[in-house]
Amino acid sequence: MPVMKGSERYNCQVLCMNRKIVMIRPKMWLANDGHYRELRWFTAWKQKDHFDDFVLPTHLSRALSQTTVPFGYGYIQFLDTAIAGEVCEELFSPIAPHTELALNGVEVFMNCSGSHHELGKVDDRLGAIIGATRNRGGVYMYSNQQGCDGGRLYYDGCSCIVVNGDVVAQCSQFSLKDAELVVAQVDLDAVASLRGSISSFQEQASCKPKVSSVSLPYKLCQSFNLRMPLSTPLKVFLYIRPRESPYCIFQRYRNQKLLNHQNFITITAVPVPKRVHAGIAVPISGGSGSFNMRFWFRFQEPLSLYGSGGADSSSVAAIVGFMCQTVVKEIANGNEQVKVDATRIGGYTQGQFPTDSKQFARRIFYTVFMGSQNSSSGTRSRAKVLAEEIGTWHLDVSIDGLVSALLTSFLSLTGKLPRYKVDGGSNIENLALQNIQARIRMVMAFMLASLLPWVHNKRGFYLVLGTTNVDEGLRGHLTKYDCSSADINPIGSINKQDLRRFLKWAAVHLGFSSLLEVEAAPPTAELEPIRPNYRQLDEVDLGMTYEELSVYGRLRKIFRCGPVSMFKNLCYKWGTNLTPAEIAEKVKHFFKYYSINRHKMTVLTPSYHAQSYSAEDNRFDQRQFLYNPRWPYQFQKIDELVEQFSTDDRETNITKSCDEEIAVVTSNGGF
Repeated sequence: MPVMKGSERYNCQVLCMNRKIVMIRPKMWLANDGHYRELRWFTAWKQKDHFDDFVLPTHLSRALSQTTVPFGYGYIQFLDTAIAGEVCEELFSPIAPHTELALNGVEVFMNCSGSHHELGKVDDRLGAIIGATRNRGGVYMYSNQQGCDGGRLYYDGCSCIVVNGDVVAQCSQFSLKDAELVVAQVDLDAVASLRGSISSFQEQASCKPKVSSVSLPYKLCQSFNLRMPLSTPLKVFLYIRPRESPYCIFQRYRNQKLLNHQNFITITAVPVPKRVHAGIAVPISGGSGSFNMRFWFRFQEPLSLYGSGGADSSSVAAIVGFMCQTVVKEIANGNEQVKVDATRIGGYTQGQFPTDSKQFARRIFYTVFMGSQNSSSGTRSRAKVLAEEIGTWHLDVSIDGLVSALLTSFLSLTGKLPRYKVDGGSNIENLALQNIQARIRMVMAFMLASLLPWVHNKRGFYLVLGTTNVDEGLRGHLTKYDCSSADINPIGSINKQDLRRFLKWAAVHLGFSSLLEVEAAPPTAELEPIRPNYRQLDEVDLGMTYEELSVYGRLRKIFRCGPVSMFKNLCYKWGTNLTPAEIAEKVKHFFKYYSINRHKMTVLTPSYHAQSYSAEDNRFDQRQFLYNPRWPYQFQKIDELVEQFSTDDRETNITKSCDEEIAVVTSNGGF
């Protein structure tokens, strides 16, 4: 909790026992990178050598019959053990407090954490906890936040208890429960035994820096009792990446409660403002990564889904289908809160409630495929089949009439009619014709979001969800103010590779077998005409593969690479298959379009956070959004390095050639 001490505000643990405050432990190392700005609100506690007496506010002093409290960094010494707190970021700091606390005899560490979810991040988190106790001994009780903080991050829980490097108790990583409790029986003698067996620990403990403590005349441990078996090490269960994505996405929405916890009601999948929104609409693509379909979440009344034929849109559709399956399972397992929510959302009456996921989906989803003359029959068919597998209502509409009306208006204004590239048009004409389709679908989506509830005599309106993945956002491979313009984007921070892995998993484990065809289809926007000798492909338009895009994204954000340092890194990474000149061209191509399209990042739909290289600059990327796309200094430096490598290679080849000639002469009896 925030605590004001003098004129400073500290982020603190408040440790209580028997209706008394035992100690206030201010946080010493604040999270002030990535997504966190703790220094906006708090200052770090820097006095490590003593406790201060903190005078409690009058109302607390009266209620607790307590005037002052020890305030500072330290631990609590009981008669039979010592306990200390470690706060969130401190666990991950270079010199973590648990190191010197362990040398001072602390056996139990308590960490109240707010560690957000990223795909695969829980491995790092558990690794830090296990490492903290494996080499030093100790019991680590890690309690992590679960749910949404009102922003774009989701906290995945996964609280645990670790003893000497072994996980002996663990909460679920994602849960529909509002709270979870995990308990373990542990033997503190095992901690003392491990520490006593490590000579270096003993030596360092003998000359340790002393840490302040608060003494309490209580015992916490019980005597040896065979009726209380010890908790044994567990095989740690974690959701692998394909399963992580859907769990955390719909869980994030279910648990989101903003402001005073009154503006949003808690729902199994998404938050719905009580008085404003009737539901949620998700823009869904028709091609693999394009914009032909829309998918709608519907809460207080049925949902609507605009089809699914591409990898991105199909992923969102499958996530919602997964949500319906999970809701039904939770109800069957006796989760009354989920039952109440789902009954209200689905409009069940007379004691009925969801018992079948497809029937539930049919009550809350509508699907509409918004195709054009450029849409393939395969995309249209996949959209219909997936809708049937999920259980939604499905409609098929054409936007060709709307496109034609706009082009007719343009012709009357200018006397010119743009043509596609395959029909002899220029790149400008070709791009404009694609953007018209994309933006029409956005307008249609928001119109339906506003009016469909009225058509069906429902209250409110729908929220529109986006389906642009993080790689497309990073590269700017989207039309500004098209289907990327939505109210929220569930997959805006998930890359194409992870979405494809999820599609394969969902096809097998969720019963949506059509997703195998979706995953196998080459990514295409289907915004250009299909010809016998031509079909639009995303990776051709991008000038790079999605796999390469993921590499660029991680180097740019996580490793903070500019053009030159990215080039150097990729020379090591790709140097066995590509020449420095080829790598240079790839790096230049990426940064050229990254800078040209950087302005699109300023209007990206807020997205659930799942990758640490999210392109959305309003929250995740604090870099400038205007760059010189020629990058004159950086690209010149890359050219110099390529030339240097080429010179070195020529000199190496000359030397090698001379050595070979000498070897030949020697073998022939010369010299």
